[in-house]
Amino acid sequence: MSEANKALVRRYYEIIDSGDVSLIDEVLAPDFVSHSPPFPGLPQTIEGVRQGWAMSLAAFGSYRHVIEDQFASGDRVATRIRATGVHTGDYRGIKGDGRTVSIEGIAIHRISNGRIVEHWGRLDLHGLLAQMQAS
Repeated sequence: MSEANKALVRRYYEIIDSGDVSLIDEVLAPDFVSHSPPFPGLPQTIEGVRQGWAMSLAAFGSYRHVIEDQFASGDRVATRIRATGVHTGDYRGIKGDGRTVSIEGIAIHRISNGRIVEHWGRLDLHGLLAQMQAS
């Protein structure tokens, strides 16, 4: 079960990297809850995830995730991840300048019945913003 759960989380990141956020219905349960939404004010639901990723993908071209470490135990998968992209659009009020940036984070997903039902995560947003505002 642990390997199947890890593969499901990897599929989630592949879907995001594809740029088609409508496909996340394949991996997220309809009653999905994000305990750490990526943008203030977004719902903690599957719709909030769609909106958050759509905003991020609009700001960063060539968006890609690299899984650095991944561990599974029971119904939980912990992933240490790095994402890179080219800052081409507006992100949190910062205009795109064409530079490649990266962000690191850790996510924990809970799996039930072959779908992701919960998410907790922390991102190095400070590090990302520093890269974006560097001269």
